[in-house]
Amino acid sequence: MGLYFYTEYSQQQTKMNPREGSKVYVEDKNLAWVAGEITGFVGKQVQVITTSGKKVLTASEKLCARDADEEELGGVDDMTKLTYLNEPGVLYNIEKRYVLNDIYTYTGSILIAVNPFTKLPHLYNAHMMEQYKGAPFGELSPHVFAVADVSYRAMMTEGRSQSILVSGESGAGKTETTKLIMQYLTYVGGRAAGDDRTVEQQVLESNPLLEAFGNARTARNDNSSRFGKFVEIQFDASGRISGAAIRTYLLERSRVVQITDPERNYHCFYQLCASGRDAEKYKLGHPSDFHYLNQSKVYELDGVSSAEEYSKTRRAMDIVGISHEDQEAIFRTLAAILHLGNIEFSPGKEHDSSVIKGQNSNFHMQTAADLFRCDVNLLLATLCTRTIQTREGSIIKALDCNAAIASRDALAKTVYSRLFDWLVEKINRSVGQDLNSQIQIGVLDIYGFECFKYNSFEQFCINFANEKLQQHFNEHVFKMEQEEYRKEKIDWSYIEFIDNQDVLDLIEKKPIGIIALLDEACMFPKSTHVTFSMKLFQHVRDHARLEKAKFSETDFTISHYAGKACSRSPIKLIAFWIKIVIMLWLNTAIFCLLPNAPLFLVFSLCHRRSFQDHHTNFLLWPLDLSTVYVSSIALFPCDSPIGFANDQYPVGVLEAVRISLAGYPTRRIYSEFVDRFGLLALEFMDGSYDEKALTEKILQKLKLENFQMGRTKVFLRAGQIGILDSRRAEVLDTAAKRIQRRLQTFIAHRNFVSIRSAAFSLQAYCRGCLARKIYAAKRETAAAVVIQKYVRSRLLRHAYIKLSSGAIVIQSNIRGFLTRQKFLHGKKHKAATLIQARWRMCMFRSALRQHQTSIIAIQCRWRQKLAKRELRRLKQEANEAGALRMAKNKLEKQLEDLTWRVQLEKRLRVSNDEAKLVEISKLQKLLESLNLELDAAKLATINECNKNAMLQNQLELSMKEKSALEREVVAMAEIRKENALLKNSLDTLEKKNSTLELDLSKTQNDSNDSIQKLQEVEQKCSKLQQNIQSLDEKLSQLEDENHVLRQKALIGSPKGNRPGFMKTFSEKFSGAMVLPSSDRKHIYDTPTPSKLIVPFSHGLSESRQSKLTAERHQENYAFLSRCIKENLGFNNGKPLAACIVYKCLIHWRAFESERTVIFDYIIAGINDVLKVEGELIFLQTYWLSNSSALLCLLQRNLRSNGFLSASTQRTPGSTGLPGRVAYGLKSPIKYIGFDSMPHAEARFPAILFKQQLTACVEKLFGVIRDNLKKELGPLLGSCIQVPKPSRVHAGKSSRSPGGVPQQSHSSQWDSIIKFLDSLMSRLRENHVPSFFIRKLFNQVFSFINISLFNSLLLRRECCTFSNGEYVKSGLAELEKWIVNATEEFSGTSWHELNCIRQAVGFLVIHQKRKKSLDEIRQDLCPALTVRQIYRISTMYWDDKYGTQSVSNEASFSISYGLQVVAQMREILSKDNQNITSNSFLLDDDLSIPFSAEDIDKAIPTIDPSDIELPTFVSEYPCALFLVQHQN
Repeated sequence: MGLYFYTEYSQQQTKMNPREGSKVYVEDKNLAWVAGEITGFVGKQVQVITTSGKKVLTASEKLCARDADEEELGGVDDMTKLTYLNEPGVLYNIEKRYVLNDIYTYTGSILIAVNPFTKLPHLYNAHMMEQYKGAPFGELSPHVFAVADVSYRAMMTEGRSQSILVSGESGAGKTETTKLIMQYLTYVGGRAAGDDRTVEQQVLESNPLLEAFGNARTARNDNSSRFGKFVEIQFDASGRISGAAIRTYLLERSRVVQITDPERNYHCFYQLCASGRDAEKYKLGHPSDFHYLNQSKVYELDGVSSAEEYSKTRRAMDIVGISHEDQEAIFRTLAAILHLGNIEFSPGKEHDSSVIKGQNSNFHMQTAADLFRCDVNLLLATLCTRTIQTREGSIIKALDCNAAIASRDALAKTVYSRLFDWLVEKINRSVGQDLNSQIQIGVLDIYGFECFKYNSFEQFCINFANEKLQQHFNEHVFKMEQEEYRKEKIDWSYIEFIDNQDVLDLIEKKPIGIIALLDEACMFPKSTHVTFSMKLFQHVRDHARLEKAKFSETDFTISHYAGKACSRSPIKLIAFWIKIVIMLWLNTAIFCLLPNAPLFLVFSLCHRRSFQDHHTNFLLWPLDLSTVYVSSIALFPCDSPIGFANDQYPVGVLEAVRISLAGYPTRRIYSEFVDRFGLLALEFMDGSYDEKALTEKILQKLKLENFQMGRTKVFLRAGQIGILDSRRAEVLDTAAKRIQRRLQTFIAHRNFVSIRSAAFSLQAYCRGCLARKIYAAKRETAAAVVIQKYVRSRLLRHAYIKLSSGAIVIQSNIRGFLTRQKFLHGKKHKAATLIQARWRMCMFRSALRQHQTSIIAIQCRWRQKLAKRELRRLKQEANEAGALRMAKNKLEKQLEDLTWRVQLEKRLRVSNDEAKLVEISKLQKLLESLNLELDAAKLATINECNKNAMLQNQLELSMKEKSALEREVVAMAEIRKENALLKNSLDTLEKKNSTLELDLSKTQNDSNDSIQKLQEVEQKCSKLQQNIQSLDEKLSQLEDENHVLRQKALIGSPKGNRPGFMKTFSEKFSGAMVLPSSDRKHIYDTPTPSKLIVPFSHGLSESRQSKLTAERHQENYAFLSRCIKENLGFNNGKPLAACIVYKCLIHWRAFESERTVIFDYIIAGINDVLKVEGELIFLQTYWLSNSSALLCLLQRNLRSNGFLSASTQRTPGSTGLPGRVAYGLKSPIKYIGFDSMPHAEARFPAILFKQQLTACVEKLFGVIRDNLKKELGPLLGSCIQVPKPSRVHAGKSSRSPGGVPQQSHSSQWDSIIKFLDSLMSRLRENHVPSFFIRKLFNQVFSFINISLFNSLLLRRECCTFSNGEYVKSGLAELEKWIVNATEEFSGTSWHELNCIRQAVGFLVIHQKRKKSLDEIRQDLCPALTVRQIYRISTMYWDDKYGTQSVSNEASFSISYGLQVVAQMREILSKDNQNITSNSFLLDDDLSIPFSAEDIDKAIPTIDPSDIELPTFVSEYPCALFLVQHQN
């Protein structure tokens, strides 16, 4: 399918009746079409004023009708929905959508893709692919993913291969569209097991290689694909991708030898010239040195390095699997082609002969032969001569210079074409094909119609292929029309089908088609291009599609579907023959000519193999399949999105329009038709007719014919919609004039009343002014008298106050002086008294010291005398030997005792030191963390300490001075004669004391401040110590649990302790030990080595013990099973099942057992109950309440070192971790409600049970949440859009425009409110803690927010004013429900709706165009991103008041709203450069929003002892202790 307009477009124009005020399109030389409005008539011509203000006179036949309503809505997503199907309507619809970044548009099942020349990553991420996966075609916005999904679903449903045709001119984005289609097919189809790379990756890895050898620079694109590509993606029976293959067609071989400025040759030649050493090896230089490259002056591309691209091409060859030898051969062949192009010829000695011209050509000839690895003489003979096979033998004929050059160029083109085909074959081997695949999806990427000044045989083949595609496209569109008519059950037999079969007959029909005549001409050796042209014009001269050039005998013009193409006779057949001979020469492996090759064989090999195989056969496969069309359009003359050019014509779109115009181009749903044209027949709008009957009545009243009434739509012929709009405009004009008349009367009456009231007011004002002046004069006189009175009073009062204050100051000074004198006298008297007291105390102290020294001296003398006596006695005893031995033995015993004590003390010291070191190391770690926090406080106190130190030094100096003065006072007491000096020194001392007191007071104040700061630091430290203590406790718990788990891992998990094994209870517990009941041991205890010493005199035999053990197990399990399966209910808000199970586990000492299956049995029982069919939400909430209560009991009371009570206190001496752990091990164990139980420790199964119970609570919460989301999904789907009101029994006023009464559509939201009420009642009925209810409703409302917001952004019909009001009213109902539910249960649910609340609020404001971007982002939508605001702004349309969004420009002029859109687009373009993927949709949060610690903190304390037991408890002996405890 081509993407160009007809040069002479012959579509059927929509008939219209021009009238003043009608909206139309008028032709323009520069812009093709411009929008305007009819302002009047000048003779037979119509005067139109365009949107730019220009007045135009034109004939009414050249005008096209325009619908202003569609422009306000920002265009339609399917152009078959246009009111007026004409050329300018299609162009402007594409333009309006492009301005809003909607680059995709449907035309029926055809997708139009406009190249934006910028990155839009949010349109192609995984989230967007998931949205389009499985969605019905047309439900979501147009997208290339929707086309790919339709093909994939049709392939899987019908079991038939599909094809997708992507076409467009150079730079239209065909290759990028093909990549996106492969990306989606890879996403939805997946990949077979064992494959590391996707097909998309494998095909993309080969792209650098294909682009290097198949892409070149053109006038419109720097990287234009100069070949057609057909990617065949193969699938297995399960729909997974199993292989792929790449087919290439129509390689532009003429570009190898001939290019025009500013185009370039293929990239690989320039890359090879920039390769450095490789270029030197192949004797290459700058591209300007070679004839095949210097025909254009463009050698480099902006921003592209040829050397780097050469390296990428090499890497791509390595990835594909091309060996280094083959790579060298490839580049050697490219170099040989460049050298071949520099060979020039000059006339030879003989007639019509040629020889090599000059040394330079000889050098290039020799180099080319070396690179081709062939004989240079044979190559020269091939280029300069040709061989003719006759009956007598072979005849060698020389070629002139022109023929030799043509032979050289033909050789270069053929070698390059064969090289390209060989590379494609290697790529297909690398990607891997599935030969057993039965279904495939083919993506055809081919350029469209080409028309140059003179078109070669290659352009002829390209245009022929596009003619075939266009014929299939016409048939496809006509079949869609037929299917639409058949679906609506209307008569369509008389519709004509217009196709291009005559052009195809002209080209391929036998025996007088162009191809057949060319084949016949090639069979004769003497045929030339002149004889071929003469024979062509002789046979098909009268054909309407063929024209003969005026000034040439051999040129002819073919009128294709997309325009006329002038072609020359096939390159002067002689050059064509030489090219074919060289192709056959390359087919031989020994580089020699094919002797005696007849001409008909030459042409048949070239034409039938190269053309029919590569064109006709490749067309047969995709055209036989179900085909989807994707048209790519490049709207700009260069690679930058700077504007929209209306002269870029998508022919495929207008082909669909033309076929639609041949039948019934205008289709309207009955409800829409009645809404728009019901005012033309108000007498039928009384509600007695249905919509179909009303439509028929309206059309019959207007006397319209040839319309068709379908099942759901009315089908109108071309021009009839214009008649209806004209009559509608007349009715509206009449109504508008009546409204204007009434309004002008109202305004005149209002003006008269206002003028009369103004006169009354003016008179009253004048009278009031005169009265106010008289009153003001009198008031000023009275005020002057009052002011004089108050001024005199104030002056007198001020003088009195001044005199009184002076007297008071004098009195206060005198009294203060007298008081200070009395105070100084009393202070001196007190100081003298203090000095005297200190002096007397000093005298008494000295006398006491002298008395003590004399007593001590006397005692020493007396003891000395006694010691001398004892010494003499000992000396006498020492003389005896026996006494010495006894003394020796005594001393030895004392020595042994001392050494033993020393060793004992050393051991004690070592053990104490080790304990202290351990405790000190741990305390140091704690102190290090505290020191880091205290450093800041210390730094703050250092300055204060420095100041205090200075003051203390001064104080010490003063104290020393004071002590010196005291000594002087003592001296003065001894020498009473110096009293006068003492008084003087006393005065000085008092002065110094006063100064010291002042300094001391300042120091005390500073010290008080520092003390306060230190107290604050100490408080912080105490808080930190408390936190550290709590962390230590948690750490000790975790360490003990880890210790138990490590021990259990070392010992090995016990086998057979799971209930899943098929064993009886007696087999499981046959080896268990049962002790007498007097020892208070339980069946779940694991015997330790110390327990094995207990005597067995009171025990039974081993078989008897195992039997009793199994019976007790069965009884316990039966009791627990009944507690779990039956709904025990709640007692005072406490779950009975959890409390009973908890008390039984305590009584049975299950937490102290190392081997037990009771915990697994409980978890399995809960899971079995939840699997029972019935009211599942009731069971889930019931067990959420019970399992969370049981988890809280374990969390608060279970410790790794024992099942301790939560109120256990530490001893004062147990500081640090070692002390706490030691105290925990030694402290007695107390159970809640069972204080008499002996000491026990929690083992590995208990810890594992707590973890399993935590996982069970989280699983229950997640299952409840997911089930609620599944139930809410369908309800939210009906709440996002306003339901259409029923028209049955509607009043007459309801049919008039703008008079539709507001109906209540709260039934959908009421269903959500009822759902939330029932959910709340179930949760409250099962006493689910408010903590879980808050978390659950927060996630439910978050899901509501995400679902509504994503639906709003994905569906354009939801972004309307009326829909915003509808959703806003529903959100108000939700707010009322949240307020009634209170914050205890709703939590922050209202804040979870921020995104949808702000988006809906933005939809319903009226002054959007007056809002700036900052006001929108900060005030209206602070929670939304710029991309989300941009999406809402571009999709918004007001269906109620007709207001405009910020992105809706008026009359194509730049407005304030458009500036806001430009700002948002600029921000998004910057974000696209920095962020690879940025979607405007919200993601759902599936995490669990709480932990076990959060549950422990949030749920209040549960006392399991104070409950009422069920009646069946007394039936089980193992549970009788519960009844006894309750009694």
